[in-house]
Amino acid sequence: MPPVRSTVNLVVAVIASAAVLYTAFFGAGPLPPLGPVFNPATGAWTMALDATIKNESLGLAGLEKPVKVTLEPDGTSHIVAQTDHDLFLATGYVHARFRLFQMDLLRRQGEGRLSEAVGKAALESDRFELQLGLLRTAQQEWNALPPDHRARKALVAYAQGVNDRIAQVEADHQLPVMFTLLGYHPKPWTPIDTLIVKGDMTQTLNFTDTPLVMALLQKSLGPDLTAQWFPILPPNPQSPYDPGPYTAQPSVAPIVATASQPVSDQAALAAADAHHRFAALPSGLVATGGASNNWAVAGAKSTNGGALMAGDPHLHLTLPAIWFQLTMDSPGYHSSGVGIPGTPGVLIGHNQHISWSLTDAQNQQTFYYLEHEDSAHPRQYLWNGVWRDYKTASYDIPVRGGPTEHLIVKLSVHGPVITERGQTTSVWWAGNIPSQDLDVLMGINQAADYQAFRNALKGWYSPTHNFVYADDHGNIGLISAGYYPQVAAGQPWLPMPGTGENDIIGTIPFDYIPQSYNPPGNFIWSANQRQVTSDYPYYIGTSSNFFDPGYRANEIRRALSQSGKLNASDMMALQTDTRDFLAGEITPILMQALAGAVSGRDQQAADLLGAWDYHMETGSAAATMWWTFWQEYIAQSFDPWWKAKKVPVDRSELSDMLGQDLEALTLAGKTVCAPPNCTAPVPSACPAAACERLSLTLALRKAFASTTAKLTRQFGADPKTWTWGRMHQRVVQNLAQIKGLNYGPRPDRGDAYTPLAAPDFPSSHGPSWRMVVDWGAGTFQGIYPGGQSENPASKWYADRVDTWWNGRYAAMLTADDAASSRGAKAWSLHP
Repeated sequence: MPPVRSTVNLVVAVIASAAVLYTAFFGAGPLPPLGPVFNPATGAWTMALDATIKNESLGLAGLEKPVKVTLEPDGTSHIVAQTDHDLFLATGYVHARFRLFQMDLLRRQGEGRLSEAVGKAALESDRFELQLGLLRTAQQEWNALPPDHRARKALVAYAQGVNDRIAQVEADHQLPVMFTLLGYHPKPWTPIDTLIVKGDMTQTLNFTDTPLVMALLQKSLGPDLTAQWFPILPPNPQSPYDPGPYTAQPSVAPIVATASQPVSDQAALAAADAHHRFAALPSGLVATGGASNNWAVAGAKSTNGGALMAGDPHLHLTLPAIWFQLTMDSPGYHSSGVGIPGTPGVLIGHNQHISWSLTDAQNQQTFYYLEHEDSAHPRQYLWNGVWRDYKTASYDIPVRGGPTEHLIVKLSVHGPVITERGQTTSVWWAGNIPSQDLDVLMGINQAADYQAFRNALKGWYSPTHNFVYADDHGNIGLISAGYYPQVAAGQPWLPMPGTGENDIIGTIPFDYIPQSYNPPGNFIWSANQRQVTSDYPYYIGTSSNFFDPGYRANEIRRALSQSGKLNASDMMALQTDTRDFLAGEITPILMQALAGAVSGRDQQAADLLGAWDYHMETGSAAATMWWTFWQEYIAQSFDPWWKAKKVPVDRSELSDMLGQDLEALTLAGKTVCAPPNCTAPVPSACPAAACERLSLTLALRKAFASTTAKLTRQFGADPKTWTWGRMHQRVVQNLAQIKGLNYGPRPDRGDAYTPLAAPDFPSSHGPSWRMVVDWGAGTFQGIYPGGQSENPASKWYADRVDTWWNGRYAAMLTADDAASSRGAKAWSLHP
């Protein structure tokens, strides 16, 4: 038990942090009554009690037989149950024991109920979520489950376990302190809440606004430049894991690029309205990019003859973490890995025979439709030659400290209407197709070989993921599982007419989606790159549909394809590799351009860059120069066009795509030409005449001069002091946005293009879980940047971050090994 003085200091700090949180949500208005927070029985003081973990014997309503829970010294939970029902019930209880407030926030976000807890600051988020329809979809998924379905039984049991914990803290007057501060009690958990949490993650990973952005680009830049700079196929060299050959099902006609139809003024107005609204939403509600790594090495290429597998999904790095680590053992399940609090099961991990991890896969799953309306047919739209009434859904949104908000959502056959400015526009999103993803995961958790793994994935719809596979017989595979929408005609990269001709007609058959099993090279990899070559006959999205430019995938392929055999240590080294593949391509070309053309400070900078090994390390000044140079070169090449054409989309949002264009041009010895010198009052009226183009050598020298001038202003005149750690930092952010409970920011390695992904400044995204599996040695290791508990007073709040930060791992123990480990605690759960 901590000393009294330390506990008092902690509580004071928590109350101060809570005040900061309240101000963030409510402004500088009056704070809620703090009396309940100071209550010694029910207030902030209970944080210390909640942080104390000891051996316990607990009765839980709904259990059929006794359950054993072992807690490792770092909080990893091992649940051993005698029935599958009890396994899922105990999982719900353990999740709620350590993450109840996080779980409540997640369900409130998806259900449009945040305003009820935090006030009007969350109202726009609630409106959007109810409009998008996660709640409607979750209700449909629940209603579609037969009474005896295994997923339905698991959801019911899990909800019972969560509610057992809620009943326990209510009876003991020991609610987590954030409930006390905000002055509300958690409602009972329901199976629909779990389906909502699943929907939250789907939305974060694949609800996009790309067609809206493309419409704004085409309206301002014109169809020719838009098609040139934002093509369907990536312009730069990438490394697809499934090179073909491919076979198309004859009944599904492939989409081909055709001359773009003009974007009308009304359609552009609608796109601008929706795009601006989405941009104002909290981060994470609209997907802005995919970034994860996974790969597998067959037994024939490993040092011990067993398959190797590595996975590190890149997500928002938060405290508490997105993940919760556990093992689950019962008659039907033996799984180890990480899952998401609020959902039962292991999402990434291994069982007794197979292991799996996942990354985002390229597949456009969000489409926008321009509904045809007429004043002669009010409240109707034209579809397939018939005027149809919009359906509606009505919601009441309780608002803390204010009146209840009433919301009516209009729905066409395509989906919810997202704007009525300009031309009424609705959105079709694959996340709104009812799907039984939990049942898929249950099948994966039980799979003993590749065929069972593959069969389970046939039911996976959204988000589209690259599921990598390895097993205890040395086999490896990868499947980009998901629903791949196909349209009969039209240009799905833009908002399409909603009159019926351009509707979704189905998906790519499962046998024809990207996949590979035991490839001849004996390794397989994904890092959000395009999975297939240009010969693939189906449309899966454009190169600008938020997907990765391919540099991480190229670097991973480069490392794995080197001669010699590999081991688990090689997998770990690659997960923390800071080599920037793009820098390795471009820097030698830049050095050739600078040879004999610089002096003084610029020569010193060039010398450092010329001796560089392309690794983004904190002590490297060359790393800072490279990154700054590339951003300056993109700006130099494209900003004049943005200004001349008055492009309404922030150019920096599109740097990944424009960087691919610039990479391809640079490798070909070319540059982007300058916009024509035209004084027409409307930029689009300027003729598409030949434009002035700097030579590549002069363009590179100009960008380098801008780079050194900028870094001199920022860091001083000595290039040796321009180290990457001075520019680039990483932070693990508290989920409630209380800065005092963050970890960092601290200088850190990597960038957006390195396998050790660290985008942005400071970076708050990156490897949210690292796992390395060695089937030959029978070892499993993993780590995530956080801790098992959401309680800042707990030693398990952020205890894993240093291990993760330093590139180390922890053994993923079995329940038996954990029970015999020093310092482990045991809970005996009984009916």
